[in-house]
Amino acid sequence: MALQDKYQQLIDTANTSGVSNLQVREQDGVLYIDGEAPSGAVKDKLWDVYGSIDPDFLSGDVVMNVNVATAVPGAKVKVVTEKSNLNIRKGPGTDQPIVGKAAHHEIITLVSKSNDQWWLVRTDDGEEGYAYAQYLAPVE
Repeated sequence: MALQDKYQQLIDTANTSGVSNLQVREQDGVLYIDGEAPSGAVKDKLWDVYGSIDPDFLSGDVVMNVNVATAVPGAKVKVVTEKSNLNIRKGPGTDQPIVGKAAHHEIITLVSKSNDQWWLVRTDDGEEGYAYAQYLAPVE
């Protein structure tokens, strides 16, 4: 039995649970499962499925490198500009008007990721808008 067949339930669970950047590969008799889980609960669910297939985790034929995404909606992010404040804009783009600012090293809330470049954020003062993602880092 191929390893992907043996662990198909685990792979399917990862797919249906929203694991992003999911990569499954078999190499030298070991199945590698890599990706980013949207929450700790999803990662726990994957380990539960793995445990139901190999109850004592003795097979040694799976390496699961699934980390929990730290920059998920509701998470805190830190402003990592060089020295200046970070502009918060009405829309995702430098052509959009500035509706607020977040101070250098301020911790703010990630509302959603519009795309890889622009994230919707909210300050503790309630200012909400789009900030350039390059200047935001997950708070762990």
